[in-house]
Amino acid sequence: MCATCGCGPTDHHHSHDHGHSLGNEQNTGKKIVTVEQDILQENNLLAQRNRGFFEGRNILSLNLVSSPGSGKTTLLERTLTDLKGQLEFAVIEGDQQTANDADRINATGTKVTQINTGKGCHLDAHMVLHAVQGMKLKPDSVLFIENVGNLVCPAMFDLGESERVVVISVTEGDDKPLKYPDMFHSSTLCIINKIDLLPYVNFKVEKAKEYARKINPNLEIIELSCTSGAGLETWYDWLKSKVLLPV
Repeated sequence: MCATCGCGPTDHHHSHDHGHSLGNEQNTGKKIVTVEQDILQENNLLAQRNRGFFEGRNILSLNLVSSPGSGKTTLLERTLTDLKGQLEFAVIEGDQQTANDADRINATGTKVTQINTGKGCHLDAHMVLHAVQGMKLKPDSVLFIENVGNLVCPAMFDLGESERVVVISVTEGDDKPLKYPDMFHSSTLCIINKIDLLPYVNFKVEKAKEYARKINPNLEIIELSCTSGAGLETWYDWLKSKVLLPV
């Protein structure tokens, strides 16, 4: 089990060697300093490689993160359908098992690649690199990376994305930002989804916003509903504002 996040195989490549024999300092005069290798170093290097590729081809890459059931895939379906013909899209789907979400995206006519992580609870930069190598992404396009449903581990893994978008729904607690601060601190946009259900749930939108901005004062927030369509135009305008059109 990886000490970073608790997922994946037991055989990984960072060292667990530690110096414990401090008693010899008095006899030898030598000072023992324990230096632990950054276990995310390899991931971060590959993330930079991904980022360079995306920037070189003017690809807007968005890492969509959330807990399970927040509505990421439905939001993608609606976005890909409504903006079809306006922007060029591709999608990487991350799940532990099944290709269910990839099948839903494929039904919109969008190029999609499925990544199954098995026991892993997040995507990493190497998985994205491998997926991208087989996708033949077009320049000046938008790549959505739908991460595994989890608000903990994905926060630690840079994928090389341009933007990180955290999605929460009103069927969850409005204190999510306080309980999972790393995710909200590392995101640039927070989408509060399923607002059509607000009359039926005990979710305080202003409280959620307050908590989120307490963690990240620069976090942008959009409220929307994929069912009613409320707020979708605001999301589409935000998305288009991030696309650098070729001169």
